[in-house]
Amino acid sequence: MAVIVDGGRLLLIRRSAPEGDLVWALPGGKVEPGETVEHAAVRETFEETGLTVKAGQRLGERIHPDTGRLIAYVACTGLEGAAHVASPREVADVAWVTRGEIPQRIPRGLYPPVQAYLDETAN
Repeated sequence: MAVIVDGGRLLLIRRSAPEGDLVWALPGGKVEPGETVEHAAVRETFEETGLTVKAGQRLGERIHPDTGRLIAYVACTGLEGAAHVASPREVADVAWVTRGEIPQRIPRGLYPPVQAYLDETAN
């Protein structure tokens, strides 16, 4: 998953097909064979939002409590483009959200290392 912060706001996407209670999420998807987690975060961000990003540090990984999938979180920096719905089949909406808006979209809250990164970069 790509963790992209700009001006204190976090980029989220609304999936066209929610997974259970998961409607809003960070941009991301499956790692293709021969691809690194970092490359997958960059590729998936572009495919889903049209935003070109550069991968930075890996923030952590976990088995997602709702999906049971192994998820890796990568801090990314925007390079060019404006986030928009680039793949309507996968993404219904994109939003740059403030820390105060996150609970409305992600009721369980962010993975703690992602929240810590957001808190560091948003100040």
